[in-house]
Amino acid sequence: MTRVGRRALLHAAVAVPAAAALTPALAPAVAGATPAVDHEADRFTIAVLPDTQYLLDEGGSDPEPVRAALRAVARDRDANVVFLAHLGDVTEHGTEAEMRLADSVFTGGVPYSVLAGNHDVPSGTDDRRGPTPHSRTFGPERFRRMPTFGGFAPDGYNSYHVLRAGGREWLVLALDWRVSEQGARWAQGVLDEHRSLPAVLTTHDLVAGSPRAELSAHGRFLWDTLIRRNDQVFLTLNGHYWPSGRTTLVNDHGHDVHLHLTNYQDRYYGGAGMVRFYTFDLARGVIDVETFSPWLLSRDPGTPPEAETARLSGDADRFTVEIDFRERFAGFAPPAVPPSRPASAVVTRDTVAYWRFDAAGFPAAGGPVAAGAVARDLTGHGNDLTAQRLHASGPDVLTWSDEHHDGQPGHASLRFEGGRNPDRGAVLRTSDTAPLNGMRFESGYTIETFFKLPDPFVGDHAWMGLLSWEGRAGDAGKSAGWSDDEPTCSLNLSGERFLQFVVYPVPGDADPTSWSHAVPVGRWTHVAVVNDGRRTTMYVDGARIARNAAEESRGISTLGRPFALGGTQFALRYGQGFHGWIGDTRITARALRPAQFLTGTR
Repeated sequence: MTRVGRRALLHAAVAVPAAAALTPALAPAVAGATPAVDHEADRFTIAVLPDTQYLLDEGGSDPEPVRAALRAVARDRDANVVFLAHLGDVTEHGTEAEMRLADSVFTGGVPYSVLAGNHDVPSGTDDRRGPTPHSRTFGPERFRRMPTFGGFAPDGYNSYHVLRAGGREWLVLALDWRVSEQGARWAQGVLDEHRSLPAVLTTHDLVAGSPRAELSAHGRFLWDTLIRRNDQVFLTLNGHYWPSGRTTLVNDHGHDVHLHLTNYQDRYYGGAGMVRFYTFDLARGVIDVETFSPWLLSRDPGTPPEAETARLSGDADRFTVEIDFRERFAGFAPPAVPPSRPASAVVTRDTVAYWRFDAAGFPAAGGPVAAGAVARDLTGHGNDLTAQRLHASGPDVLTWSDEHHDGQPGHASLRFEGGRNPDRGAVLRTSDTAPLNGMRFESGYTIETFFKLPDPFVGDHAWMGLLSWEGRAGDAGKSAGWSDDEPTCSLNLSGERFLQFVVYPVPGDADPTSWSHAVPVGRWTHVAVVNDGRRTTMYVDGARIARNAAEESRGISTLGRPFALGGTQFALRYGQGFHGWIGDTRITARALRPAQFLTGTR
């Protein structure tokens, strides 16, 4: 059987329970058509169905749990199921009669693959065995019209599918329970022909043991012959043994391969049609795994055996696999990064300053940035920034980098090596006469920048500044804030890695402050602070944060002093500088919508 513990009652009305027992979300699924699959969504599911042999047995059994599982998979609206993989031992004896029963059960629904287990074919043979009732039932003719179907090996037992999900294509290899060297060569050819596709390898016998599984004898052959050599294979799924288990091995490329055993035929009612959902969440970088029986859940299980089997929650049954998909697949499928965009594409009539650190806006690439180096204001308004090291800092505190956010117009950044004890760092400042110094933005503004914190984020960097206007709030006539010595506008990072945007508006004596959540390390982040002339709203990676200041806030009480990137003054003095990377930075004299930010500008 298989593993997956749907979030609760698998929106899967399956075996026609009483209408009153159905939730509103489930009722339409019973009679409704298969829901549309979103092949571009960041979240999608590959369903797995293991050893169904005790339920498809001509000696006496019940195929209804398998039918229920297949119907549930096809009708689950929330899971976005794009494919189902059966792991072998479809039937108990592999006879013509049992295969006819299996043929009647596997009808319609989502695209799927079926491979042979040792109960489906003569167990002493490999994939060169010749025709059998299994190959005649689950051979090429059955799958030819499926949109995912790629092809069968000449042996009639090894096959592959190519499915689209998460905005890309994925390869599923469905291999016989005993793959010969000839079959392995065919599988290698499939991998070679689809070299840029991440691959899930399914078979019947690969790992055994629980909770930590180990390679079986045949599993060792597959590992040494196929899996460890091909970086594409990141996940393997097999049945055959029980109880379920999992392990992680490192391949020849230094990357993790997740090997999972799922089988529940030893459980109540032959596994009761257990299904496992592998829900890929590309945005979160995880695969959420759940194990459940749609058939039992649809019946409102009441007896102890039913309740114990309906939904499983053990470490081998319900868990999360963390995968940085971008990094894991980069060796064979480098991510497509949007091309850089010229300044003319992001400078609008209301843009008052725009800086970037590629050749368009910065003089040199590579190595330390010399004191006095200038980053040009690409609006032409004269708000150029000049590099300045703080205190007695050496040249290593400011270097050029080709790292950048994927959505950043300019493909470069500056690496700041600020720190405290002793204070060190660097800033880039406008000249004493730059127009930006005294602009007050009373009709609204948008300040946005890209940044990345190092991973690991080591040391005390609390309250380091990303950007600010120099000057004292007290000199602007403001005394109600935290300190007269803080600047009138700054974007900083707290010790908890919360972004803090604090501004002293033009009218009144207040310091409305917005706070983000803890921002990530080792990953580029875009932040935008938007003021509509009345209130300020911060966005992180395009999402509105919760802790935006409620006070009315109009304009910025600038004092005619320079604007700075990479630091924040206190009492007219810079302490430590920023620690991390800063990329494109833009200031616009009006409130922008998220679609107009630098990440999505026309």
